[in-house]
Amino acid sequence: MLDRLRGSLSKVLGSMGLTASKVLPSPTAWTLIGLLFSVLAFIYYSGGQPFAAGLMVILSGFFDVLDGAVARATGKTSPRGAFLDSTLDRVSELLIYLGILLGSYTSPLFVLLALAFSLLVSYTRAKGDALGVNLAGIGIGERSERLVVLIVTSLLSIVVVGVLIVVVIAFLTIIHRTIKVSSALGRAQKAAAMAQTPASP
Repeated sequence: MLDRLRGSLSKVLGSMGLTASKVLPSPTAWTLIGLLFSVLAFIYYSGGQPFAAGLMVILSGFFDVLDGAVARATGKTSPRGAFLDSTLDRVSELLIYLGILLGSYTSPLFVLLALAFSLLVSYTRAKGDALGVNLAGIGIGERSERLVVLIVTSLLSIVVVGVLIVVVIAFLTIIHRTIKVSSALGRAQKAAAMAQTPASP
């Protein structure tokens, strides 16, 4: 849902990307800055400072948006950059949940489920894209939504609630995407079978 909102703000993001590119023209540099703030979020979460950690997650998410804006503004979008960005996004999530785990805000089982389901949400999209089914914007628990949940609950010092919400919305997104891909591939398979069936004389 938030990814669709990002599309409506394309002009604003374009302007931000152009301005940021004058400071650092490399999108990868902005990606690494975002990762740095995820490291700081890990440190604050593990140190029992959820409010500060929430602020770091905000900054990490901001730079995650900014790196793509810089890439588009400078014409440096590439499969290599997209791969690096996506991979480091997963690393960032891992750091956040590891910090939450070490901070003992809730049961390790819930943290493990939140992390596992979050990674599965990303996997379903990657696999769906590979099979020709676009899953962008499908589900209520995409990365942006999950981060917003963690940010709000961290700022309110109720991290346990955020983790439980992430578990639920990520699980629902996995189910939603599985049904979407299965349905789309089923229709494609049926259409292919009909196309191969010889017409009756």
